[in-house]
Amino acid sequence: MRLSGTSYAVLSVLDALGPATPYDLKQALEVSVQNFWPIPHTTAYAEPERLAKAGLLSVEQEPSGRRRKLYALTDEGRTALRDWASGTKLSPPQVRDEGVLKIFAGADPQPILEDRLRWHTHKLAELEGYLEAVTGKPEMASVRASLLVGVGYEKLIVDALASYVRSAQTATAAPTDQSLAGSAGSGKLRRRS
Repeated sequence: MRLSGTSYAVLSVLDALGPATPYDLKQALEVSVQNFWPIPHTTAYAEPERLAKAGLLSVEQEPSGRRRKLYALTDEGRTALRDWASGTKLSPPQVRDEGVLKIFAGADPQPILEDRLRWHTHKLAELEGYLEAVTGKPEMASVRASLLVGVGYEKLIVDALASYVRSAQTATAAPTDQSLAGSAGSGKLRRRS
């Protein structure tokens, strides 16, 4: 069975959380891994079942009532997670921002980047709150380390967006078609007139 980054995200959260229902897992993903590894809502329910079929998770189902399933890491799952986490091979980072795509397509950057500045400012405050909650807890050292990276990243983005918004407020000219074509590096990308 091929494991994806999402598979390892689920294994990691269950390793930290302990046995959990898919709902518990989804809630934990939203306040942790989701901040740097987006996972579709439905995947939080489907991936544990897939990992259980591969023997990486155990599953117990309530015999009556809501018949919820409770997933936990198996020894094989914990080994797979540790092997992956200790490896040095990484995929390149990805940036997926619809606002940047719209700007590339010709949208006015000012309102988009002002909106992004508000969003990233809020996200920075959220991550700083999470960081404060885990500071001083040795058992949360890896969570704290990932939060430090997240806080640093959000600070960089907030600073860059704030700088752009400030400079755009004093200048009325948007990037020209010629400057866009020049920024493509090879000069092969040019706007049609």
